[in-house]
Amino acid sequence: MPRITGIQACREIVRRAPDVRILMLSMHDNEQYLFESLKAGACGYVLKPVADRDLLEACQAAMRGEPFLYPSAVTALIRLYLHSDNGLPDTLLTPREEEIVKLIAEGHSSKQIAETLVISAKTVDRHRANILHKLHLRDRLDVTRYAIRAGLVEP
Repeated sequence: MPRITGIQACREIVRRAPDVRILMLSMHDNEQYLFESLKAGACGYVLKPVADRDLLEACQAAMRGEPFLYPSAVTALIRLYLHSDNGLPDTLLTPREEEIVKLIAEGHSSKQIAETLVISAKTVDRHRANILHKLHLRDRLDVTRYAIRAGLVEP
């Protein structure tokens, strides 16, 4: 990009249009770029060398409001949060909300969660909204980070 980096562009887009979902397409298989992209507001990170394999899946995940990361990025993200000093939020979730957090962190869609728990997808969405509000989180990626730190899923 001629005048700004992709990360700077991501920050500016998020600032101007916070509802826009941004996928980073990068040649950098580097944790620093990955983490900076996520901090800037990207919902996913796709490597150019494997874009032919991952790009469609990443776009579909973004359209569903879900994050997309390549496998070694997930490992790096888990390692970062396991070694961070961030405390867990004090707010406790109900047992049902914890079930939903676990299923979200495992990558299940609202429809899949609804089928698993024998509830409607709208009920899942309401629980998800309550979880995000209670824990002051933004999206599925934040929920996954919380689930790992809280021990609801294994890394």
